[in-house]
Amino acid sequence: MKTVTLVRHGKSSWEYDVSDIERPLKSRGKNDAKLVANQYIKSNSTPKNIYTSPANRALSTCGIFVDVFRLSDNSYTIIGDLYDFGGENVIKFIKTLPDTVDNIMIFGHNHAFTSIVNIYGDKFIDNLPTSGLVKLNFDISNWKDLKKGTTELIIIPKELKK
Repeated sequence: MKTVTLVRHGKSSWEYDVSDIERPLKSRGKNDAKLVANQYIKSNSTPKNIYTSPANRALSTCGIFVDVFRLSDNSYTIIGDLYDFGGENVIKFIKTLPDTVDNIMIFGHNHAFTSIVNIYGDKFIDNLPTSGLVKLNFDISNWKDLKKGTTELIIIPKELKK
């Protein structure tokens, strides 16, 4: 059994004149990420392997989760290929993971994450919103055999605020 938890970065700010990769989180993005991380940790174990896009907004979202999980700052790995908006590089990354790794969490971007959730999960979502989280389970032993799995969990920040 393999598990992938995808977390889209928090809401980013467009008020700074910076490149896309350097765009920071808005305060709403920080608050939503913390809300989702706290909800996730209530009923899920902390993933042993955490990977993030190098984009400031994804890296900052990852940092919020790491804080909520009470992990050290070096408990995640920055992967350049996760700065991907189509999903092909994310899928390629997942398929090349060592088979000794069973449970991963990835921080990244749309449209990649919505596409991956709809290709590999069994519940359709129209759009994974910022700070949204989806946990997918796969009945495989080897990452290279990645195929359709089951959607175990979807956490949408807006739904936590009701």
